[in-house]
Amino acid sequence: MQQEIRFATFNVYNLAPPGVKLYDNLLPSTPEEYEAKLNWTARQIDLLDADVIGFQEIFSQAALREALARTRRYRDAFHVGFDPDPGAERLTPSVALVSRLPLAAPGVAHLQFPEGVALPPGSREADRFSRAVIHAPVIVSPDCTVDVVVVHLKSKRPDYRNGDSSEDPQLYALACLRSLIRRGTEAVALRVFLSKLAREHQRARVVLGDFNDVADAVTTMIVLGNGNTLGERMFDAYQLQQRQDHLRHVGFSIVHDNHYTTIDHILVSEQFNAALPDALGEVVDVVYLNDHVVLELPEASDHGQVLARIRLFDGPGGLSEAGV
Repeated sequence: MQQEIRFATFNVYNLAPPGVKLYDNLLPSTPEEYEAKLNWTARQIDLLDADVIGFQEIFSQAALREALARTRRYRDAFHVGFDPDPGAERLTPSVALVSRLPLAAPGVAHLQFPEGVALPPGSREADRFSRAVIHAPVIVSPDCTVDVVVVHLKSKRPDYRNGDSSEDPQLYALACLRSLIRRGTEAVALRVFLSKLAREHQRARVVLGDFNDVADAVTTMIVLGNGNTLGERMFDAYQLQQRQDHLRHVGFSIVHDNHYTTIDHILVSEQFNAALPDALGEVVDVVYLNDHVVLELPEASDHGQVLARIRLFDGPGGLSEAGV
């Protein structure tokens, strides 16, 4: 049985075919830029060497498949991803899951909020995620299946209404508030979805994603579910890792206005919290691949990748057999 399982989250930053218009303030990539991005992305995927990777900002699942084809380690991996409506006026980003481990069932995209969760009346697309959530059950060992969920919550980019101007401080503040409300509602929807998974399957869960907020933000704490019963809670893998060295802390995933912070997170359920009884494994460490962010490589992502190494315990004795 494989003793160590590696999970990673990777916001690739606007992975789309060349010549495609994504945003009004962003020029389409050239064929040369696209080639460079594919090659860099493939190298970074191999460098992660994770068993399961959650991807964000995939504007084309075909482009991700092309990057995977250029890797050495993922050409035969399972790829779960769903393109948005091809008839839409403009491409929108989606998430994807890639696994070298087998799946217990096909992956599913969840776009609609759970029943009872909705944005305030009058909001655009009030009953759905801005990017569909992907869920797939991954077989990590013969006696352990993990529900893996990939997410990309709403960004902090101001949500302007028609005619709004960023030059007006009040309109800017209201636009930021609308983004926060959407991200918060998505967090609630994700929390409800995770609780439902826990009750229905009673197995380990891992969330991989760009939360567009730090680990102790209200929105992230909602997803963690600290007020929930223990069987439904999640934990920040970074806080659980056994090899923390705060004197050498270099854990960041983005740099914005010269501020280093982490908005890309890996969350795990209690089955991977070694401090709890009946744990199946422990988070050994969490690694951030972020040199390219500081170097500002043109072909690279503007996010660092996050990698969590989880060691599975040997048997039902779990903690005692592992010496924890």
